[in-house]
Amino acid sequence: MKWCRKQKKIEIESSLEQRSAEKLLEIGAQLRQARQAQALSLEGAEAKTMIQRRVLRAIEAGCREELPEPIYIQSFIKQYANALGLDGAELASKFPREDQQLQFKPSVRIPAAQLRPVHLYLLYLFVVFWAVNALSHTLSRGELQASNLQTKKQLSSTQIKSISAAENTENGKPVRVSVTLKAQSWLRITADGKTEFEGTLPQGTQRSWEAQEELTLRTENAGGVLVQFNQEKAKQIGNPGQMQEVTFAANQRL
Repeated sequence: MKWCRKQKKIEIESSLEQRSAEKLLEIGAQLRQARQAQALSLEGAEAKTMIQRRVLRAIEAGCREELPEPIYIQSFIKQYANALGLDGAELASKFPREDQQLQFKPSVRIPAAQLRPVHLYLLYLFVVFWAVNALSHTLSRGELQASNLQTKKQLSSTQIKSISAAENTENGKPVRVSVTLKAQSWLRITADGKTEFEGTLPQGTQRSWEAQEELTLRTENAGGVLVQFNQEKAKQIGNPGQMQEVTFAANQRL
């Protein structure tokens, strides 16, 4: 009898894990579509939700193994969905949590004379369950607050610069910016208000972009990017791991 119950519990847990993974994949796809419909990058979503980008990426991709406990996942889904204008509470409730669903009913009736010790045992289980839930809730709030604080510190320490540069008036060339990557870096290039490139480039990459009036370069690893404007000498625009935004415009000098 004990072996049968244990086997059934294993089967139920396996089924719940599979269901959780499938539901996370479905919810992640819905969140990704909502974000892309708003032309919002993962970087923008990170700043908007105060949730680390790797967590947002894992949720959208349905990567269950890269995420924390289910209670945290539900909280992240709710916060992310609300930031995108969706019903966060409803969407988060669709993600099944194993600890909420693993309930087993005894298959054998116990005579009334034997119920007293069972009552004590059930009371003990209830107290333990309540304590675990309270602790999980406390830890969840603590982790979210710590994550928000860390993100705010990163944003407050980020220096967003706007550097104007001179157009080469002698030959009438437009704004031209060339980059050489000393290390792998994420870049976003906007030329005259239009995004020309956004993605991660490997070390050693050399690329150039042009604009008629203004070109903006944004990176998460300023120390790994060398930037050359027109015929000026290439310069490093910040420190390694630092987020930086640099704008090059015509008719002004660097």
